[in-house]
Amino acid sequence: MGYMYILICSDGSYYTGSTKYLERRLRQHQSGKGANFTKKRLPVKLIYFEEYTRIDQAFYREKQIQGWSRKKKESLMRQDFNELKIQAKKIWISDQS
Repeated sequence: MGYMYILICSDGSYYTGSTKYLERRLRQHQSGKGANFTKKRLPVKLIYFEEYTRIDQAFYREKQIQGWSRKKKESLMRQDFNELKIQAKKIWISDQS
């Protein structure tokens, strides 16, 4: 099993990660033993996750989402797939300019 997850930090920023053990990783983040990014922004709260059969799939998804805008991440978390398509087109169009 693997998980891609998104945390919201105390300053309102998002942290995207992946792990094989979601509950354990969340405890590490909350205790300040997770990533340096979250350690400086405690407390953190799990707001979204996806489950995968293999950790490499979760890692790939993490890297994909890390490149997304805040608005696009929020569309994903709301499961607003129409807005997600719009955000994807905005990125593609701006890359073509």
